Amino acid sequence: MAFTTRLSDPVRSLAAALLLGVGGLIVGSVLVLLAQLAAFGLGLELTPLSSITISLILLQGVAFGGVALAYSLVRNLDFDYFGIRIPSFRDLIAVALGYVTAIGVLIVSAIVITTLSVEPGSNQVSEIAAQDPNVLLLLIPASFLLIGPGEELLFRGVVQNRIRESFGVVPGIAIASAIFAAIHYVALTGGAGGRLITITILFFPSVVFGSAYELTDNLAVPALIHGAYNATLFSLAYLAFRFMEMNPNGMPAGIVF
Repeated sequence: MAFTTRLSDPVRSLAAALLLGVGGLIVGSVLVLLAQLAAFGLGLELTPLSSITISLILLQGVAFGGVALAYSLVRNLDFDYFGIRIPSFRDLIAVALGYVTAIGVLIVSAIVITTLSVEPGSNQVSEIAAQDPNVLLLLIPASFLLIGPGEELLFRGVVQNRIRESFGVVPGIAIASAIFAAIHYVALTGGAGGRLITITILFFPSVVFGSAYELTDNLAVPALIHGAYNATLFSLAYLAFRFMEMNPNGMPAGIVF
């Protein structure tokens, strides 16, 4: 990938990457909290659907996109730095292969969890969806429109690129994936052990996203893989909730978001 600025020293590069990744989460969380307080002050009752919509727009959209934009302005970077372009046929093949690999990693993780009889942490989205499964129907298109693009722009386009400048490709993928997985800790419920299990699981599809980015030099590729991956999970979760409604005694396997 082409870089328009000088290489930073390793410590500074890692610190900046951590600050950018965590900063995007903090900014988004603050914006979501302010929106919820504003709604409360106006006497509006937020439904599960409206709560998810606010979070999607303000976190993945405004916060993640805003942090990435601010970063590019501060360092005077253009689109070439991030590698944003319409996918070619080769890129689409990479999307398909990346999607299959990410889902394969998820299946292997599920088998390991079942074999070891361990309990992963639960995503807050699943708790909201338990109140209104239709929330998941919103999240399916949002995976392609906001979640995939927003998270990949920040964690691959900004965080991974920043680390890559000083540490190289492989450490860039690994460290960025670890940061991406770790920030999900606050979005999980359950004990610390269960949350760490889920974070470990999330690390591996994140490596797939990061590898696809490096191999294609096109941010649209991991964004599409990520979107398809999440959309698949949300679709399966929706079907699982509907199955449970029809079969109250049925206990479908848990899905890790």
